Amino acid sequence: MRGARLCGGLIGWIRILRRRPTSLTTSVTPEAEQSVAYKDFIYFTVFEGNVRNVSEVSVEYLCSQPCVVSLEAVVSSEFRSSIPVYKKRWKNEKYLHTSRTQIVHVKFPSIMVYRDDYFIRHSISVSAVILRAWITHKYSGGDLNVKWEENLLHAVAKNYTLLKTVPPFERPFKDHQVCLEWNMDYIWNLRANKIPQCPLETDVVTLLGFLYASSGENTGIVKKFPRFHNRELEATRRQRIDYPVFTVSLWLYLLHYCKANLCGILYFVDSNEMYSTPSVFLTEEGHLHIQMHLVKGEDLAVKTKFTMPLKEWVRLDISFSGGQIVVTTSIGQDLKSYHNQTISFREDFYYNDTAGYFILGGSRYVAGIEGFFGPLKYYRLHTLHPEQIVNPFLEKQLAEQLQLYYERCAEVQEIVSVYTATVPQGGGRQEACKSVTLRHLACSANPCHVDPMVMNRVCCELWLFTGPRNPNESVLEIGGRIFEKAVKRLSSVDGLHQISSVVPFLMDSSCCGYHKASYYLAVFYETGLNVPRDQLQGMLYSLVGGQGSERLSSMNLGYKHYQGVDNYPLDWELSYAYYSNIATKTPLDQHTLQGDQAYVETIRLKDDETLKVQTKEDGDVFMWLKHEATRGNAAAQQRLAQMLFWGQQGVAKNPEAAIEWYAKGALETEDPALIYDYAIVLFKGQGVKKNRRLALELMKKAASKGLHQAVNGLGWYYHKFKKNYAKAAKYWLKAEEMGNPDASYNLGVLYLDGIFPGIPERNQTLAGEYFHKAAQGGHIEGTLWCSLYYITGNLETFPRDPEKAVMASTVAEKNGYLGHVIRKALMPTGGLHWYVGPTLE
Repeated sequence: MRGARLCGGLIGWIRILRRRPTSLTTSVTPEAEQSVAYKDFIYFTVFEGNVRNVSEVSVEYLCSQPCVVSLEAVVSSEFRSSIPVYKKRWKNEKYLHTSRTQIVHVKFPSIMVYRDDYFIRHSISVSAVILRAWITHKYSGGDLNVKWEENLLHAVAKNYTLLKTVPPFERPFKDHQVCLEWNMDYIWNLRANKIPQCPLETDVVTLLGFLYASSGENTGIVKKFPRFHNRELEATRRQRIDYPVFTVSLWLYLLHYCKANLCGILYFVDSNEMYSTPSVFLTEEGHLHIQMHLVKGEDLAVKTKFTMPLKEWVRLDISFSGGQIVVTTSIGQDLKSYHNQTISFREDFYYNDTAGYFILGGSRYVAGIEGFFGPLKYYRLHTLHPEQIVNPFLEKQLAEQLQLYYERCAEVQEIVSVYTATVPQGGGRQEACKSVTLRHLACSANPCHVDPMVMNRVCCELWLFTGPRNPNESVLEIGGRIFEKAVKRLSSVDGLHQISSVVPFLMDSSCCGYHKASYYLAVFYETGLNVPRDQLQGMLYSLVGGQGSERLSSMNLGYKHYQGVDNYPLDWELSYAYYSNIATKTPLDQHTLQGDQAYVETIRLKDDETLKVQTKEDGDVFMWLKHEATRGNAAAQQRLAQMLFWGQQGVAKNPEAAIEWYAKGALETEDPALIYDYAIVLFKGQGVKKNRRLALELMKKAASKGLHQAVNGLGWYYHKFKKNYAKAAKYWLKAEEMGNPDASYNLGVLYLDGIFPGIPERNQTLAGEYFHKAAQGGHIEGTLWCSLYYITGNLETFPRDPEKAVMASTVAEKNGYLGHVIRKALMPTGGLHWYVGPTLE
């Protein structure tokens, strides 16, 4: 997005002219015409369109007066924009009124050209690289001593071009031509004659300092403890491997008990991907399940006698001292005592907090709790009483607003439930509203506490917005209908002026669990769009939407924590938790034909050529493709089928129509790509009846024509349907040699599951290598595995790097529901359509 803003600031730059490179000086006019006024110009040719270590650029220019020519390269990354990385100037005082050509070798920094290695530790991902040049006259503010910004302001001619960036995974390694021994000797000399000092360290770790919205799904926050640098602390930690002494203190706000047997709160996963000490879960009855790993290799678990309270902020303190566990719970900011329990064991617990990683919430092993995590303090080497623990709630106002939100929502949901129960019984909507008021007052323990304005407004909403309803309609569906009516108001001609009046209805829709409304409210409050700007309310509704697994809310939270903006703390692990929630759904969403989805495509809003091919079902591009496809053009048939199947180029998803074109092309044109695509839909039964026999026949036919996707497809067939892993591996190895990233991923899965032919055990290292190769080819699941390895650091070949782990965002951005939002923003149909959504590059 920074790249988009940078490009937006260059609207005034003139279009680039593509010319042949020349090294000759050419006179513009004959000598007799020197009285003619000459116009300065400058343009250039880049011989290599990609960013390279040294890029050769031919600059052609003409000066009508003594001038200074400036050439500059600026880049933008996720963190900063318009960073100059190369500058060059030269004078031209002699050759006036004459076209000149200068060859310039632009050198870019190694960190944006090469991959990470021993010397380049942190290569950067660059979103945009702009090469620009301009001319200034010497006597009009142009001089070598003038600052670059001032010099640019006096430009009489200027030009720019965009260079294509290379993703970090696709870059080459640098040949440093440096002896490592010299480097080590240099470091030794730097450290020589220094007085060694023990590093100042503490055993107290803040695992979480801000609220985390846990949606109850299989994603969460991953944390890892390093070894102590202080030798005394590290020695103490090692001594207590078989006698753990530590304390955990965390804040929780639970919305529901676990829907499965167990839900993750805080648990440790060791280097063998097994639960270890400590592991704390929530049960379906609301008890705490605490599990420990014993020195003798077995596991031991205990369940608390008490249940955790719902919809209240609770501080949970658990201390371990040898075989004794003390569990204490306190409610509210004033830490009112709730329950405590002491549990003693004779067994020795095994505890090594550096041989693995911690997870807060969900993971691929277990779903997380439904609710919110607050601050979490971990005392690695101390057992403390609750009075000694220092774990205050820093975001006190936000926590209070969250509590108030759910209290109000309980009231709204009760009103909606009573209303929906009354209308089907034959009563009119007016009678239903009266019934709501009477029953609510009768059932309330404190009638004075009931807000009649809330009841009146909600009844009004139900009356005006929902209309005739299905007797089986849920509270969530009612919330969806309220939202749709509210958005219809916003889509009107004066929609922007309707925001403040629609906000209460969006609040009630959010309370009914329809969290698209929560995302809208977050945007309104964070931006101050026709409502008073309120950062606190913006955070509240972002968290509520994220907890409700609303994809745009999760994207918003992931981005804010990745950048550390708008009062959200910079936290890559927290960012990963939100991004991975969407990213893990992306491959599943792509294979789901239902829902408002569209293929996510990279479109620059200033790229007219790309925008021209964005079409609709009645657009010229679509109609031309349909015409060519009808005439038997294989390329047109394939493109048309892909557009309809995935919802590409602004076309709505229509799998049934897509399959007709796949079938027509496969059976008539003999095109291998169309044959392969049709075979896949027949195998999976996507929009058509499954026909495995015909699908296999078509797949073999496409493979015989040399299509690497089909060779990979044969491997998939023998793996999924025949369980013949030897044949599957044979085809996948062949497809991988042909450059198929799916085959690389599939080979990784064989190694991960321990079923690769001839290798009886799991090999995560080889699996990681294949996943990495698949990720380099743009494979979604391969990228997700690499992201997981970087966040956990459990593989030696993937050193822990939370920033790299946020590569999950690239997968999240490909989510089809997100694509639908972008398509609606780019392709409005009829009248004024107003939509709030993220900007994607």
